[in-house]
Amino acid sequence: MNFIDVKDYQDIVKDKDSKKYILIYKKGTSNSDCAYDALKEVKGGKVFTVDVNNVRNVHQHYGVTAVPSLVVVNNGTVENIIKGCQTPNYFDQIIHEKKAAYASSNNGQTQKRVIVYSTPSCPYCNKLKQYLTKHGIKFTDINVATNQQAAAEMVRKSGQRGVPQTDINGQIIIGFDTPKLSRILNIPTE
Repeated sequence: MNFIDVKDYQDIVKDKDSKKYILIYKKGTSNSDCAYDALKEVKGGKVFTVDVNNVRNVHQHYGVTAVPSLVVVNNGTVENIIKGCQTPNYFDQIIHEKKAAYASSNNGQTQKRVIVYSTPSCPYCNKLKQYLTKHGIKFTDINVATNQQAAAEMVRKSGQRGVPQTDINGQIIIGFDTPKLSRILNIPTE
């Protein structure tokens, strides 16, 4: 991983890449050091690192209120915020935009279509996405905080505004309901 130490918000803005990954962390705290170390294990890629001990003018631009947070910015818009320490494999999937390989169920059926409606600041949304990734479930993540059309579609489908919501082949699951997700997606219970 190529880390770019940020001294000021302009260090990020002047970078010409349309897609940027920004780790906002607090060096010396266990959770932040864990996230930094996990990202170090990812091969290839570029991450801007912002230590809030030294840089105070970045986190508010991205709506970050807790560290560590990996902010995914696409063409100047926050696409996702992954909070907390994650596994190197999870960070690798995010940074290299890999879809997790899904092992088909024992009866040979292919995976159902999975759409997750979420917001970057929702901790249960992040837990849901981590759960799906951990179990090799491919999904489309839609940030309803920035996509009003998708937010309206979500409300039309479920009648509710809260996130996370998961659409599995048209069946809506409200919240992070692991028993229901496991049953519908044939994920073995732990």
